[in-house]
Amino acid sequence: MAQGTSFKGIRWVALGIVDSTTGLIVADEKKGLSTDGVVLVDGDGQGATTANITALEEAGQQQYANDKVKRITHGTPTPQVALTMLDMPFDIGAKIKGYVTDGKGGWVLTAGRKPNVALMICSSDYWGNAVLDCFANGEVIEPSHNHATSNKNEADYNSTYTYQSLSPIKNDVFVDPTTGTQQSYKEYSSGDPNFDAAAMLAEVFGGFKDSNNQIINRIKGAGTTGTVISGPSAAPQA
Repeated sequence: MAQGTSFKGIRWVALGIVDSTTGLIVADEKKGLSTDGVVLVDGDGQGATTANITALEEAGQQQYANDKVKRITHGTPTPQVALTMLDMPFDIGAKIKGYVTDGKGGWVLTAGRKPNVALMICSSDYWGNAVLDCFANGEVIEPSHNHATSNKNEADYNSTYTYQSLSPIKNDVFVDPTTGTQQSYKEYSSGDPNFDAAAMLAEVFGGFKDSNNQIINRIKGAGTTGTVISGPSAAPQA
């Protein structure tokens, strides 16, 4: 199947909280994001509007000898994502940025460890293949809330997050098979003849099993309709 390096749109964004010690998905609706651990945000009026990934790689440091550039060295990449959501379930947004509930409707930023969050962003290339940008571990912040008065036009604020990637917790995740070096980012294309969606989901989301193929069906159909993974306030597509 033909593949391309250019892509279009945002098909969906999926998130999960992974255990800080084991790197396994937290499959618990109270401690994690859902009963199986992963939430694909595509409910009524919900979804991602932008997901800008930066610092996938930095320009190398030139080193000179004999008045010539003889070597270029490369540091460790530190990717991050500027993620804007049209909307998403309130509790999901609170949990991924490390807010905890008082049980009475109030949420406060934890003074302890921020949650370890895995992130997957799906778009499609111009041949119709799913293109997936994946992070197995990172932290999320929402740096500000912007309010403005409505007039004849409604003044909206779309929640805006910064995702800072971390090295994966499990040692066998995102490993360069030629050197054994672990990276914090991995990209996939469903057009690759060896593409394995189930293996990808298990690697990115710490052993997650898509038992009903709810995400896998969305990947196979990249730009088509399908069933949304169950999660708080998520509604199936028609």
